Amino acid sequence: MLRLSKKTLLALEAVVDVAYNARPDPVQSKEITKRQGIPQRYLEQVMQQLVREGVLKGVRGPRGGYRLARERRRITVGEIVRVVGAMEAADDARDEAKAAARESRSNLNGTGEAPTSAEIETGNGGSPLGEQVVRPMWDSFQAEMMDKLNAITIDDLCREAETKDIKPASQAGMDFTI
Repeated sequence: MLRLSKKTLLALEAVVDVAYNARPDPVQSKEITKRQGIPQRYLEQVMQQLVREGVLKGVRGPRGGYRLARERRRITVGEIVRVVGAMEAADDARDEAKAAARESRSNLNGTGEAPTSAEIETGNGGSPLGEQVVRPMWDSFQAEMMDKLNAITIDDLCREAETKDIKPASQAGMDFTI
């Protein structure tokens, strides 16, 4: 079964939370962690990357927090998936470089020589089935999935929350009974 990474799901929840609850003040990260059950260590890392990529805007000060950098109808789920995917790819590349350095020191390629960068990158070469059948199928599937994610906006998700009668944080604790 194909699954989005935990970090991607947390980022999507956080951005929707900001979009849904940032009126009139910015949303503080501690509020997001409390409402969504998102671990603080993941949240800050992801939020800062989303600020750098222009999805969110960080507001400093005692009443600071996060706001959307653009209208919620102009931010897509696909954009958030790409931002987090790039973060994870960078993390993976660092991990792979460390592993390659360990392998290089151990001379694990069987020749007594350090593996070449091409061997590391391709995993000692792909099979014709993998390169000509499986990878093109997977690439096509990913492209279709990204097209669908690019068609869903944060506004769409906020409207979905409204239809499910989920109250924004500013209204959640209010009771007007007399």
